[in-house]
Amino acid sequence: MTEENRHYQLPRKIDHYLATLAKLYAREGQRDKESIIVNARVRLQEEWSYDNWNGGTAGHALYLAVPETLYLNSARKRAEYQTSIKDDLNKVHNFQSEFIEEVFLEMQEVESGDWRKNSGLLIEPGERTVQSGAIKRIWGNAGYRVFLSHKAQVKKHAAQLKGSLAPFGVSCFVAHQDVHPTEEWQDEIENALRSMDAFVALLTEDFHDSLWTDQEVGFALGRGVPLIAVKLGTDPYGFIGKFQALSCEWGEAPLAAAKLLIKQPRMLDAYIASLPNCHSFEEGIVLSKVFPSINQVTLAQADQMMSAFNKNVDLHGSWGFNGGYPSRYGHGLAPFLSRATGHKYVKNESSGDIERKKP
Repeated sequence: MTEENRHYQLPRKIDHYLATLAKLYAREGQRDKESIIVNARVRLQEEWSYDNWNGGTAGHALYLAVPETLYLNSARKRAEYQTSIKDDLNKVHNFQSEFIEEVFLEMQEVESGDWRKNSGLLIEPGERTVQSGAIKRIWGNAGYRVFLSHKAQVKKHAAQLKGSLAPFGVSCFVAHQDVHPTEEWQDEIENALRSMDAFVALLTEDFHDSLWTDQEVGFALGRGVPLIAVKLGTDPYGFIGKFQALSCEWGEAPLAAAKLLIKQPRMLDAYIASLPNCHSFEEGIVLSKVFPSINQVTLAQADQMMSAFNKNVDLHGSWGFNGGYPSRYGHGLAPFLSRATGHKYVKNESSGDIERKKP
């Protein structure tokens, strides 16, 4: 039989077997692979290989194109997922002379726009770069870098906000506090603007009257970094109006801002890296309040959080993390990790440590 005359059944039934596989993964709690199957755009190349032995056996190649977020979350385990899905598909279909020889996990092609500029990291031709020494001086050694734009009259409140955000893994720049006398203050502010990860405008009364604050906002818009407007007496205006705004008091601002910033991947990494530094039960309760704002974490991130909990006595003893007072402080880290990863996390009854159950 020539290639033109061969007709295959598996390609025509592939969606049926993918649906079966998705149900199997759901039953087994393998949410990561189930998500890949459910969200994939499927393309199949027939007769990736062919063997004439015993009447002929054909191997097909299956391409699974998934959304960018899902692809990035699974990229480090892509080879493992491809092999596992291939093997599992070949177990559920019924065609003796056909099989899936290869599975390729791909990222869906979308209109990416100006992704380089949108990253906030692009250095334009002729643009001044920030030296590593200046970055370390401004932001320290770690943390998600947030520029707090404010009027001089509220510098005390801005400094308090900076301190309240630090436990979340946020390193803030407050111009009236952080500019060193030995530095040209305008250059230092520009260095902070060029190296920030996000921008928070503290919209107190007369914020718009300051030429500096409006220029800072314009710089942030030009870089395309995440921008949050906090309404503290003034409504967002001009181009700021199209960004997410918070209406809160000063005391509510740290947690409200953290809940928005945590949706940024670099902020989530910084938050997780900061957990081992939790210094009290009360601080642990505050840190746990962002759990509802985190939609998904990788298994590697979950392992980091679990390790921080098991090793840090202040997280271990905090109701927000151990779930000891669920009606007031939530059910704790283990249920959060179960939701955010699709795997089962439980507390060991004897030690109180969190463990991940094997499927």
